[in-house]
Formats: sequence, C-alpha cells, structure tokens
Amino acid sequence: MHRRKFLALSAGGIATTALAAPAIAQSTPTIRWRMTSSFPKSLDITYGAGETFGKYVSELTDGKFVIQQFAAGEIVPGLQALDAVQNGSVDGAYTGLLFYIGKDPAFALGAAVPFMMNPRAQHAWYYYGGGLDLTNEFLAKYNVIGFPCGNTGMQWGGWFRKEIRSVADLKGLKMRIAGLAGSVASKVGIVTQQIAPGDIYPALERGVIDAVEYIGPYDDEKLGFYRVANFYYTPGWQEGGTVFHSVFNAEKWNSLPPLYKKAIEVAAQATTTSMLAHYDARNPEALARLVASGVKVSVFPRDVIDTMYKASEEIYASIIATNPAFAKIYTSQKDFRDKNYSYHQAADFQYDLMMLQMKRTLAQR
Repeated sequence: MHRRKFLALSAGGIATTALAAPAIAQSTPTIRWRMTSSFPKSLDITYGAGETFGKYVSELTDGKFVIQQFAAGEIVPGLQALDAVQNGSVDGAYTGLLFYIGKDPAFALGAAVPFMMNPRAQHAWYYYGGGLDLTNEFLAKYNVIGFPCGNTGMQWGGWFRKEIRSVADLKGLKMRIAGLAGSVASKVGIVTQQIAPGDIYPALERGVIDAVEYIGPYDDEKLGFYRVANFYYTPGWQEGGTVFHSVFNAEKWNSLPPLYKKAIEVAAQATTTSMLAHYDARNPEALARLVASGVKVSVFPRDVIDTMYKASEEIYASIIATNPAFAKIYTSQKDFRDKNYSYHQAADFQYDLMMLQMKRTLAQR
C-alpha cells in the first residue's frame, strides 16, 4: 500500500515537472535585438556604456536575450538613431534625447538643459521624483520607451580658438553646441550647429566652427579638440550632467517577457552608475594631461553666465506658453532642483567647500 502511494506520488511529480519545463522555456525565449548608437567606437566610455548595458542584459538572462550594438553610421547616422527605433528599422538605440529637439524641445529635458540639475538630482528625479513616468509619457507619442542608461557628470563649457573676456566675444562665433543650449547660445549671438560626435573634429579643424562643447576632458582629449582650440572653459552651464538613454520600439518592448523587461531596467540603472564612475575616474587624469600640454583652463566671465541664464529663462518661458508637455516636465524638474539645492547647500556643498579650503591651507604650508 505504501509502495503504491509512493509510485503514484512519484508519477505525479514527474508529470508536474514535465509540464512545468515548457512553461519555463516559454518565459525565457532566445531573442536577439539590434541597437544602434549615436556614438562612434572611438569614444570608449559613451559607446562602451551601450556595450556594458548589453552585457548586463545578457548576463541577467543567462545569454537568452542578446542586444547587439552598432556604432553610429553602421546602420544609420548618429543623429537618426531615434528615427530608426520609431520606424522599427532597429529594435533600440543608445543615444542622447537632447539630439532630437528638432522634433520637440521637450526631448532635451530627458537629457539635460541649461541651468538645471546635476547628476545626483537627475537620478533622484528619475527614480523618486516621477521623472521616469513623465519622460515615458512623452516618449510614448513617438512610439518608443526609454530608460536612463548613463550620465556624463558635469560637462565643461567648451573649447574656443580665442580667449573669451566678455559676452561680447561670443557674437558671431560659430559653435557646435547641442540641445536647448544651442537655442540659448543663438539668443546671445552665437552661430550654432548641431554636429554628431564623430564629425566634430573635422569641422573644427577646417574652420567650419570656431568653438565646441562636447562632454569633458577625457572625451575631449580623445577627440583632439586641444590641437585646434587652446582655450578650455568651465563651468558647463549648458549641461550640469547629461543623461543618456537606451530607447526601444514600443511594440518590441511590449512583446518582451516580464523577466527581460526587468533585465533592461536593472541593466540600465547599473550602466548609469558605471558610466558616471568611469568619467569621474578618467576626467581628472585627462585634465592634468591637457594642462601639461599647454591648454589654458579658465572660468567663464560672470557676464557670460548671467547673460546665458537670462536667455535660458526667456526661452523656457516662450516654450512653456505653447508646449504643454514641456511645461509639465520642466515644472517637475525645476521644483525638484530647487528643493534639492536647498538641501545640498547645507550638506554636500559645505563638505566640498571645507575640503577645498583645507587643501589650499595645506598647500600653503
């Protein structure tokens, strides 16, 4: 009797296992996606972040879900990455949303706009301030969904062929400057151009542009800007920290199993942390090399910063008046930024100030 019960139970167990296996297999199908990048392979941190993201997704799914990245120009030009995702030519893209302000200025808010948030505030806003939902509510109109997937940290103000002594020196200057910062720069007399990362140096070398802002010392050194323009300015008023995104075609995203969706979300957050740390490790080393090579590092004159700030506020007001999506996201970011700085002026800022003062005191002994 006991033997019959044992055999019955065993048979039931085997049957259950046999039925469960196909269900598990169906939840982890083998999927391969193509992801185009807005960046060339030579930019190892920005292009590399897309590779890191794909690696994390594969590892989280035991190699069942593979996202292969292609450099700018291999499938489509860097600034057409979003279009390719929208129309389904590729499954996803690794890009900066600020490249697409020609479609709608609200795109820039997903990446960076002048005089807004630093990287810590951006990350907090996205994940605990409603930013992810607000951004994807906007992106849904373009048949895509996106996730923050990298941050450059604070950017630099740019490279100039000549010294900038006042805002008057900016009049008529031809400059590569991305996103809404280009609109602000145009308002103060700069002739602006948006050029894909891989095409910037030739434009600077040939004199098509007189100045360029890109990211910071590590990438800027790699792109060779210092060979043509010797004046390097800070702070990066135009981008206090720039969020890059992995964006995916909405239909393709909706077809994914829940496990693969979660893998993308987790991998994107991990890539953001990795990229920011990578830049924080490499930028100080690169800046030291640039200074040693003779690059002149300067702070923008106060009237330049004040003029840019005034111009940005005027541009925001004009966009808000006619663009509800921009108004909704901008208001959320501005409120979050103001609260964030109210806290950090008594926290992180005071600590950084203390350490800088101590460093100067010790250096003088």
